[in-house]
Amino acid sequence: MKHRIKFSSVLVAAALVFSATGAQATSFTKQGKDLTPAELEIVKQMVQGAALPTENELVHIPPSIDELENTDLHPKMKEAIRRGHDLFVNTQQLRGKNVFNNMNCSSCHLADGRMPYGGPVWPAAIDLPAYRPKNGHVNNLEERIAGCFTYSMNGKPPAYGSDDMLALSLYHQWLATGVPMFSKDKIYGRGFPKPADPELKPDAARGKVAYEANCTVCHGADGAGQTENGKVIFPALWGDDSYNWGAGISRVFTLAGFTKHNMPLGQPNTLSDQEAWDIAQYIDSQERPQDPRYTGNIKETREKYLETFHKHTMYGTEYNGKVLGDHDNVGHKDFLKPDILRDRDFTGAAVKP
Repeated sequence: MKHRIKFSSVLVAAALVFSATGAQATSFTKQGKDLTPAELEIVKQMVQGAALPTENELVHIPPSIDELENTDLHPKMKEAIRRGHDLFVNTQQLRGKNVFNNMNCSSCHLADGRMPYGGPVWPAAIDLPAYRPKNGHVNNLEERIAGCFTYSMNGKPPAYGSDDMLALSLYHQWLATGVPMFSKDKIYGRGFPKPADPELKPDAARGKVAYEANCTVCHGADGAGQTENGKVIFPALWGDDSYNWGAGISRVFTLAGFTKHNMPLGQPNTLSDQEAWDIAQYIDSQERPQDPRYTGNIKETREKYLETFHKHTMYGTEYNGKVLGDHDNVGHKDFLKPDILRDRDFTGAAVKP
């Protein structure tokens, strides 16, 4: 079935291009203007149909986990990086402890977090610590990862400084090998670039039709995804097994960008911009677990985080006669907000927990 093509196949194709040119690795860091024909071909293979780098964009293709063995890193460093990679691609091994839905890190950050336009994670390793409007304070890399567990995985992050958190952080940092900290260059393929504004306002009814034509074979008509023998094959897009109302991809523009550049599986950039927007509108108009920042009042919560987040989501708006998010459902976990989340203060004054 064509939709079962895995994203790793894109990287395999890219590796074959490098092999044909005699290159020893699939990783490089260059300005767009400095790419060799072989390197440009590797980018084309990875992004299939997306815009190619401009002259002044920073193009970083991170090392693959297969390249790790040939590095001169200490064996214990390699061991920790491998553990971080394993957690990244199979975060479900932490289900019931840190993960309470059927998402892996790699569900959103494709090709092991390496792929341009597929939510590459290495930029976080060179940008952080930095101010984040979502929680209103300076965040470090561990805190950014904690946010993914809290919202995208509707879970409880590993403790700061724990073995698992260190391994995940190190994996992010290793992917950024060769990129300077706090680089001011525009990064090629960062995140899920927003598609062009649609001609028509995004519409959930049209999105349902497009979803049924393009997405149900993997994710089901009910958005529940697919599992086989307890292993997640395709993640749930709504419901208790999916991301909660505080996840970044609950923003319609973020999901539209992800959909446009990466879906249907194995056929990126085949949907029109309008279809991507409509599908995102439909998916993000479906119910999911409560935003962990919920105050107990849906109107109050939406207003509190409107400018920094919810003006881009359907949370607290009416769809099919119901106000989305107006419930106490936290999914499969038994708590709303993990204790690890807290405010920070750098004025020198004490901050109450």
